[in-house]
Amino acid sequence: MVLKTRTKCIFSPSSLFFILIVLAVFTLARSRPPFACDPSDRATKDLPFCRVNLPIRVRVRDLLGRLTLQEKVRLLVNNAAAVPRLGIRGYEWWSEALHGVSDVGPGTKFLPTFLGATQFPQVITTASTFNDTLWEEIGQVVSNEARAMYNGGKAGLTFWSPNVNIFRDPRWGRGQETPGEDPALAARYAVRYVRGLQGNAGDRLKVAACCKHYTAYDLDNWNGVDRFHFNAKVSKQDLEDTYNVPFKACVLEGKVASVMCSYNQVNGKPTCADPNLLKNTIRGAWRLNGYIVSDCDSVGVMYTSQHYTATPEDAAAESIKAGLDLDCGPHLAVYTEGAIKQGKLKEVDVDGALANTIAVQMRLGMFDGPRQPYANLGIPDVCLMSSNQLALEAARQGIVLLDNRGHGPPLSTLRHRNVAVIGPNSDVTVTMIGNYAGIACGYTTPLQGIARYVKTIHQAGCSDVSCRGNQLIGSAEGAARQADATVLVMGLDQSIEAEARDRVNILLPGHQQELISRVAKSSRGPCVLVIMSGGPVDITFAKRDPKITAIIWAGYPGQAGGTAIADVLFGTTNPGGKLPMTWYPQEYLAKVPMTNMAMRADPAHNYPGRTYRFYKGPVVYPFGHGLSYTTFRHSIAQAPTTLLVPMLSVHLENSNTTTLTNGVRVSHTKCSTLSMGLHIDVENTGTMDGTHTVMVFSSPPEGKWATHKQLVAFQKVHVVAGGLQRVALDLHVCKHLSVVDQFGIRRVPMGQHTLHIGDLKHSLAIKATIDDIKN
Repeated sequence: MVLKTRTKCIFSPSSLFFILIVLAVFTLARSRPPFACDPSDRATKDLPFCRVNLPIRVRVRDLLGRLTLQEKVRLLVNNAAAVPRLGIRGYEWWSEALHGVSDVGPGTKFLPTFLGATQFPQVITTASTFNDTLWEEIGQVVSNEARAMYNGGKAGLTFWSPNVNIFRDPRWGRGQETPGEDPALAARYAVRYVRGLQGNAGDRLKVAACCKHYTAYDLDNWNGVDRFHFNAKVSKQDLEDTYNVPFKACVLEGKVASVMCSYNQVNGKPTCADPNLLKNTIRGAWRLNGYIVSDCDSVGVMYTSQHYTATPEDAAAESIKAGLDLDCGPHLAVYTEGAIKQGKLKEVDVDGALANTIAVQMRLGMFDGPRQPYANLGIPDVCLMSSNQLALEAARQGIVLLDNRGHGPPLSTLRHRNVAVIGPNSDVTVTMIGNYAGIACGYTTPLQGIARYVKTIHQAGCSDVSCRGNQLIGSAEGAARQADATVLVMGLDQSIEAEARDRVNILLPGHQQELISRVAKSSRGPCVLVIMSGGPVDITFAKRDPKITAIIWAGYPGQAGGTAIADVLFGTTNPGGKLPMTWYPQEYLAKVPMTNMAMRADPAHNYPGRTYRFYKGPVVYPFGHGLSYTTFRHSIAQAPTTLLVPMLSVHLENSNTTTLTNGVRVSHTKCSTLSMGLHIDVENTGTMDGTHTVMVFSSPPEGKWATHKQLVAFQKVHVVAGGLQRVALDLHVCKHLSVVDQFGIRRVPMGQHTLHIGDLKHSLAIKATIDDIKN
C-alpha cells in the first residue's frame, strides 16, 4: 500500500554550484572525528572498551572502571560532558522524532547542512490509518534520515519518541501526539513504530527509540492544575488494563531501548522515584534492555515543585535508587556527588545507571570508532521523493470521512469547475505538521492541492483559527455564492491545543461556527467541511445542517496534507481512515474533571466513564467511525465456537488465587498455546475500489464482568469494486480475551464471549480444563 521509488527530491536552487556546495558540506560533515575510540588516538585505541569483538557488557565494565566519580556524575544528564582523557566526546541525548526528525530537542539542528526532513502526519492522524505496516515504514524512513543527520553532525542517535500515552480526555493538548484512546491500538502502534526506528539488526540499534511518558500522564495544564504538581490517583485495575498496556508492549514486543518516566505523581509518588514502577516493573517484570530517562527537569521538580524530598540530594538519591538512569536536566550532575558523600547513595548505584546508558551507546556503534553502521547515509538520503510519497500516502490513508450525504464528494472536475476554498486553515503550512515537528521538505496547502484540480476562489473568513471577529465572513459568503462547490477548512492549531495547553472546551474557537453556518447557507453547490485538529471537536451543529453535504477530519496531515485532502475531495483517493478516539458532545465535559483518572463509569457519583470502552452516553462520532465512497460487507469464513483453557493443576490447590467463577489467571495457564484463527471475508459491494479496516471487538461474558466491548484485532485490506478479500487474524486468548480484575490481576473469564465484526456477532465459549503438568 506504499510506494517504493527512490527518486531524489531536488531542492531549489538546483544549479551545479549549489550541488557542489552541498557535497562539500557533506564531505566535511562526514570527516568529523568519531564519538569515541578514534584509532588515530594512541592513548585509547587499544583499550578494551574500544574492542568491537568483545561483548558489550565487558566493554561497559572496562569503561566504568576507568572513570572517576566526577566524570561519572557528568554523564548522568542529557548534555553529557566529554571525557577527553579517554577520547570520549560530549553527547546530547535529547533528540525527537515523533513523526519525522524534529529540531525541538537540542540534539538536532537542520541548517545549514540539512534543509529539512520528511514531516509525516501527526501521530493521531497516522493512527487513524489502522495500518501497522505503514507505521513501521514511516519509522524506517525517519531513522534513515536521523542516521543521515547524525553522520552529518546535526543529530544524536537517541530519539525520545514515540508518545504512547492513552488519549483519555478530549481536552488534552498533547492528545495529538498519541495513537488515540484505545490501549490495544496504542500498543500496536508503539511496537511497529519502534521497530521501524530501531531496525532489525539483532541487539544493534539503528537509532534508540523511547516510549513516553510512563505512566498515567495525560494532563498538562487544566483549571489551575499542572503536570508538575498533579498526583494521578489510579486504581491497580486501570493501571494494568489501560495506562500501562502500550508501555508493556513497547518493552516486551517492541524491544524499545528507552522508557521516559513522567512529571506527575502516581498515587502519591513521582513516577521517576517509584521503584515499583521503574526497577520492579520496567526493568524487572518487563526486562527492559536499555535505559530509563526522566522527563525534562522532573527530578528537580520532585524537590522544587512537588516538595517530595527534603533536600535536592534526596531527589537525586531516590530517583537513581528507584531505577532512573538518565536525567533530562542538570539535577543529577549537580547533586549526585553530594548524595554519595552524605551516604544517601552509593557509587555502585551510579555505575548501574551508567551501565544502561553506555550499553545503548555501544549498541548504536558510538564506541566503534569510524566503523559506523549506516555510515553510507547522508544528505542525498533525506527528503527522498519516495519518502515524500510515503508522507502523502500516510495522509491519504489517515483522512476520515465523517459524514457524506446528498450530492457530496467526490467532487467532479467537470461539474465543479470553480471551488470556493474558505477558512483559517485553508492555506496553512506549519499547522499541518502539528507539534514536535522539524523543517519540512516542502508543503502543499489545502488551497494549493485543490487548485491542482480546479479553479479556486480563496477567502480566509477569519484572520486565524481563534476567529475573534466576524468582519471577514461577508467576503467568504460572496465567494461561496460564486462557486460551483465550497470547501471550508476549519479547526484548530497549536495556539489552541498544545503541550502545556489543554483546552477548556471542545467547541470550535471564536466565530468559526458562525462562519461555517453562514457560508454553508450561501453556497450555490455542495459544501464540504474539513476539520484540521488533533483532538475531537463538537460539531453537532454541522451534522444537523442540511446545507453541509460532507464532513471530513484531516487531523494534522503532514507536509503533503493539502494534496491528500484534495485527492479525497475529488475521489482520486477513496477515504478509509477510522477515528482513533471518541468525539464527545460539549456537555460531556461537565461530568469529567480532567483530574479524575478513573476509566470506568461510576453512576452513583454521576461519573460517565471514559473512552468507548467504558462510556456509553451520546457521542458526536464514535471510536472507529469512518465512511468510504463505497460499501463493504463482512462474513465469517472460519472461527472456532469453543476454546479450552488448560489450568495448571498446581494452582488449583489455592482457590483464593484461581477460581473458575472469577476466571483463570493468565499466569496460571499456558498462554503460549492459547491462540485461535479468525478468517473474515470482506466484500466490496460498491462501485469504487476501496481500502477497509477490519476491526474485531470482544465482549466478555455477562454478569460479573463488564459487558463493554474492546478492540482486540484489526487489519487493513484493499478490495476492488465487486471483489472479495479474505483476512486472517490471530487472536491470543490471554492477550485479547482477558480482563483485569479490581486487584490488577489479568484473567481469562470462563463462559460465552462475543466477537463483534461490524454488524456481525460471533459467540465463543471458553471453558477451563485441568492440566497435570506442573510449572
